[in-house]
Amino acid sequence: MIHDFAYLVTNYGQAFVQAYLVSLRIAVLGFVGGFLVAIVLTVARVSPIPPLRSAVTAYVEIFRNMPVLCLLVFIVYALPDLGLVVDYEPAAILTLVLVSSSFACENLRTGINTIDAGQIQAARSLGLGFSQIVGSIVLPQALRAVVQPMVTLALSVMISSSVGSLVPIAHKELTGLVAEINNTEALGVTTFLVAALMYVFTGLLIAFVGRRIERRFALWR
Repeated sequence: MIHDFAYLVTNYGQAFVQAYLVSLRIAVLGFVGGFLVAIVLTVARVSPIPPLRSAVTAYVEIFRNMPVLCLLVFIVYALPDLGLVVDYEPAAILTLVLVSSSFACENLRTGINTIDAGQIQAARSLGLGFSQIVGSIVLPQALRAVVQPMVTLALSVMISSSVGSLVPIAHKELTGLVAEINNTEALGVTTFLVAALMYVFTGLLIAFVGRRIERRFALWR
């Protein structure tokens, strides 16, 4: 095992670093994009327009219950039949954005439910409009209440970035590199162990950052 590990580091060390950065890029763009979309969806979901609320609810239920792999296959292989071609890495990122935004929107809805309705009524009595109430009262408190669920979602998105191994991305992500190495080298256990350790390191880093953010928000309450 130690000999195999040394062999991997010597011959594929740089490739592992590059593949890890690709995985990290896909995960970060997928999560950040999903988070930003979720904020827009959440505002629409609490809007006074019933059709808009229904459309967002349908969006959340569809993508929250759709397997990531099925969605990726649809984007990569079905959309071209409709005249829309998405390159492989953007397709993986778009998949994560759609799925993560649905979960993030549901997290934010849960956070909104923790807000005392009296605050909303008081804001209305002061003459604040919908956008002012959402921007100044609802979203800030909802975001503080859902730090841990968002950290869990970020971990899930990082792990789900491995779905990129199922399409021929120009620059291999981590799981795709492991599969490529195992096609030529008899190092299955060791390569997967190295990749697993890199995912674990990233997960611990995300959890650490999440705890720091949660403590900072706790000071503001």
